[in-house]
Amino acid sequence: MSSLALSVVVPCYNEEACLAELHVRIARAASLVAGDDYEIVLVNDGSRDRSWEIMRALAATDPRLVAVNLSRNHGHQLALTAGLDLCSGERVLIIDADLQDPPELIPEMLEKAQAGADVVYARRIGRDESWVKRMLATAFYELMQRLARVPYQGQAGDFRLLSRRVVDTLREMPERRRFLRGMVAWVGYEQVPIEYRRAGRTTGRGASYHQLFRLAAEAFASFSDVPLALSAYAGLVTAAVATIAAAVILLATIAGWLTASLGVWTLVVVLFLGGVQLISVGILGRYLARVHEQTLRRPLYLVDRVVTSPQPSGTGGASSR
Repeated sequence: MSSLALSVVVPCYNEEACLAELHVRIARAASLVAGDDYEIVLVNDGSRDRSWEIMRALAATDPRLVAVNLSRNHGHQLALTAGLDLCSGERVLIIDADLQDPPELIPEMLEKAQAGADVVYARRIGRDESWVKRMLATAFYELMQRLARVPYQGQAGDFRLLSRRVVDTLREMPERRRFLRGMVAWVGYEQVPIEYRRAGRTTGRGASYHQLFRLAAEAFASFSDVPLALSAYAGLVTAAVATIAAAVILLATIAGWLTASLGVWTLVVVLFLGGVQLISVGILGRYLARVHEQTLRRPLYLVDRVVTSPQPSGTGGASSR
């Protein structure tokens, strides 16, 4: 595979309304810094709208665009992984398709990369979104700062520029439940930020709260063992409270200050301890599920089709493989 100066990897799910504008804006920004020596890799993650049809049409007219169709919806992080596996650039930009992250930052990011940075990550200093999403995002990043075993990068999402050695390192990492921004931070090397204000979504529908909470849970499980420690601490505290309560009840009963049914107190204690045990088992179960999934060794994703424009010497029409 020949190496290009720049690859832009874009996971797409139901983004038919913005794909044409996305293509124009990325191509304009990339051509400013790489001329014709770049590629745009659009990964269709099982979209239910006309996204794949539009990607194929774009690939038929633009020799620098690669359209990848996954066999089904595998999720945002695995769609990104597929794009990283298939791209060939010495520098790789990952960006979402919704245009909340501006492609116009590519020249500034590449300038920092050429100064020696292996990773240039875009850190949000504001966002044109609902106050609920802003509050939840702030809470998530604050928790990650305190709990995660990776360097804290502030409110930085997946929008970042990676060197080829960082991409190759990510491809060798075997995690199945992936949190790529955390994995990139874990890799290390020189990582520098740029700051920007994130735009609001103008078309389509963003990730649901359920999907965001699920991604947050994967992030904590991937880069922190604090939940396991908390379950152990909860057990110790519960045992201590139960012991103290039993001693107090015993003394109060001996002194004649209290007359309580043994069955009632037994029921309360059993319910309390049972609740704590269920919480602990649930936390352990999440980690065990990750181990189970890892041992299955299934492919991370399946590619249905890759469509590219033919080389100048070929005949008309898009090619696929």
